[in-house]
Amino acid sequence: MDEIEYVWSVLGGDAALTARVARAARPEVLEARLPVRALASACVGACALAAAELAARRAAPGGVPAVRVDDGAVAAAFTSERHLRIGGREPVSFAPLSRLWRTADGWVRTHANYPHHRARLLAALGLARDTEDARAVDAVGSLLAGLPARSVEETVYAAGGAAVALRTPGEWAASEQGRAVAGRPLVERGVLDASPARTFAPVPPSAGALLPAAGLRVLDLTRVIAGPVTTRTLALLGADVLRVDPPGLPELPDQHVDTGFGKRSATLDLTSDQAAFEELLGAADVVVTGYRPGSLDRFGLSPRALAARRPGLVVARLSAWGAYGPWAGRRGFDSLVQVGTGIAALEGTADRPGALPAQALDHGTGYLLAAGVLRALTEQSRHGGSRYVEVALARTAAWLSAGPAPDGASGAGRPHGVGGSAGSASADTGGTRGTGGTGGPSTMGTGSGARRVRAAGDAGGPGASPWLRERESPLGRLRYALPPVRFEGGPTDWERAPGPWGADAARWV
Repeated sequence: MDEIEYVWSVLGGDAALTARVARAARPEVLEARLPVRALASACVGACALAAAELAARRAAPGGVPAVRVDDGAVAAAFTSERHLRIGGREPVSFAPLSRLWRTADGWVRTHANYPHHRARLLAALGLARDTEDARAVDAVGSLLAGLPARSVEETVYAAGGAAVALRTPGEWAASEQGRAVAGRPLVERGVLDASPARTFAPVPPSAGALLPAAGLRVLDLTRVIAGPVTTRTLALLGADVLRVDPPGLPELPDQHVDTGFGKRSATLDLTSDQAAFEELLGAADVVVTGYRPGSLDRFGLSPRALAARRPGLVVARLSAWGAYGPWAGRRGFDSLVQVGTGIAALEGTADRPGALPAQALDHGTGYLLAAGVLRALTEQSRHGGSRYVEVALARTAAWLSAGPAPDGASGAGRPHGVGGSAGSASADTGGTRGTGGTGGPSTMGTGSGARRVRAAGDAGGPGASPWLRERESPLGRLRYALPPVRFEGGPTDWERAPGPWGADAARWV
């Protein structure tokens, strides 16, 4: 089964519509041992097809528009943080303490990009939170070199930080969390009630582009990459997307720019501004959440609680490890999931841990969730019902490890949605790339060994790529990767450039 056909079937789509998708394959991009390019193109292609389907549902009769997926555009989008320039400046990527470290018995990956995660990591190891970065790197490296990796993982998580010990694919598959993840669908979908069918107004082309999500209001309660990619995609398609963050927990500035296209950004304290949130919810069509499972339930933000207060809502949720199993409540990021699920081992060598050529779990899962939202909206217009869509980075990782076939290879016989091994890399070592005994700062996109990562723009320099564009913004002149979701008559760029974090009012326009 073709990978786009597989994803489309998971989303409940009409199999005949996949004939509307054409792909421009570029085997030189997103090179890896695992079939990253196939996964990336399938996620984007299914998302574009879901957008085209909704456009046809709302526009004048004429059938579902043709979809084109170009691997060059997909590669640029999946490595968007590398192409981004803000006033000519390169963005800050990973913090000094976000890296892979040698331990007494293997490797452990930490994530400390956010100040509070950095502080918790240092506290867990008995170090002062105000320790200067260079001294902290030396101190953490020395400490971890004498500790077992699993012990570090548990200690840091107990302190509210983020760290994951390296696991081989077999170790992950045999773990309780690995088994829980393997038993779930790639995209979980369901109906929450018997709300009436959604009625859409026809959508004429706006500024020459057909916007299937025009008139829809999306409440964005996500952070980091995967969730913001979902809502950035819905904004591209015409939705009014309002991202809401806690006032005391700002997003990383450059990350906010990269994933903030098309949106407005506001702050709201759910502990004291519940009435303001309820007003937003009362006019929302879609709510997207990206916090740890259960962490928002105390605010009444579980799918059923939201739908009870706003019948007809689509609730989309994503997590790192899944909303099930012993790790359901754990923090996680793409880099950590690669290490924990065995991907880092598969992409590494006997001496050096490896990494995917992009944060493909984040980006791929983001497009999967956007596709799920679009399909839910289409199904609502036919059958009604409040609906939920759920995805997890670890579930996408399981599909990558066992599912998508490399270009030119048959997918027949490859299990979809189950754990298993892939590739011929050593299953005994691995992790994200580092240098020296404690590991160097990782870009999480350099692959394994000396393999060179190629994204759109390599041939003639980044500025030569047709998938990059420049524009002015409230934050300065931006160079950025264009959206890869394309269908005939659809938008090719975001209408709105990102603005300062938290600068917009917490209300619908």
